[in-house]
Amino acid sequence: MRKLSLAILAGLFLFVSCNNAEKKQAETTVKARETSFFNTAAFALYGSKAFYAWSADRIPLVSAHRGGPYPGYPENAIETFANVAEKMPAIIECDIAMTKDSVLVMMHDNTVDRTTNGTGKVAELSWAQLQELKLVDNEGTLTEFEIPTLDEVLEWGFGKVLFTLDVKRGVPFSMVVDAVEAANMEAFAAIISYNANDAKLIYDLNPDLMISVGAGSMEAYQAHKALGIPDENMLAFVGVREPEKAVYDMLHEKGITTILGVLGNLDKQAEARGDQVYAGFVKRGADAMSSDRPIEAAEAIKGLWPSESKKYKFINK
Repeated sequence: MRKLSLAILAGLFLFVSCNNAEKKQAETTVKARETSFFNTAAFALYGSKAFYAWSADRIPLVSAHRGGPYPGYPENAIETFANVAEKMPAIIECDIAMTKDSVLVMMHDNTVDRTTNGTGKVAELSWAQLQELKLVDNEGTLTEFEIPTLDEVLEWGFGKVLFTLDVKRGVPFSMVVDAVEAANMEAFAAIISYNANDAKLIYDLNPDLMISVGAGSMEAYQAHKALGIPDENMLAFVGVREPEKAVYDMLHEKGITTILGVLGNLDKQAEARGDQVYAGFVKRGADAMSSDRPIEAAEAIKGLWPSESKKYKFINK
């Protein structure tokens, strides 16, 4: 009987300990979601199409080009994404390449020469070989950060950021879509296309996904419509120079959110003249900006968020 009592007490202790551990984990998860800028429950319930559908009360955002590299933070690294995401509600634009053994990894260039301490073409290197490398920042400083896989990035990003995924040449769109679906990230990840045929391929693979399309003119927009891509699936990249107001007006009338590529010349213009330049881009029609200076751009436009918006259900303010 005494042994039985001790066994029962031991079982109760284990039960309470497990419950406490589970409770602590749940509290940690809730806290993490509360400190995220994006409301994952709202995205899961309403979907990304509802968030991105243009309306006059839209919330202007910034996309971090190549994840937002800064000194000490190399492009296309999870640590770099995290550095940006803790400072602003971020869209993370990142680049997907494929190793010779068909692992999807984060890499912009065809080779690893510029961004790592290694050499060689990504398509000719195995995942095991890439795991031996360290990333280099844009100033040429070697870091301790490693090349992440797409799966690792999607797992990290859930509830933290939105993604626009730039699929490099030679990478099958089907593999990227499969990875997004496997990670249950359809509501948080848009896929970038560079022509209407690729956009149609992405749409056919999964009609629930948002697609970043080149639509800086009426003709470019019509090319996508002619292939049957619905307006509700489009994010319109309007180019790296401001388009005519008529282009913004046309896209907004169709409920399409626009992205202006300020990376390059327009970023340099803001750096030289003052970050208020970014606010001007938004006031003239840009709904999101893809920038190499995402933290500065986000700070410059936060005063343009509307006092009230039905989009705020997607944001943890």
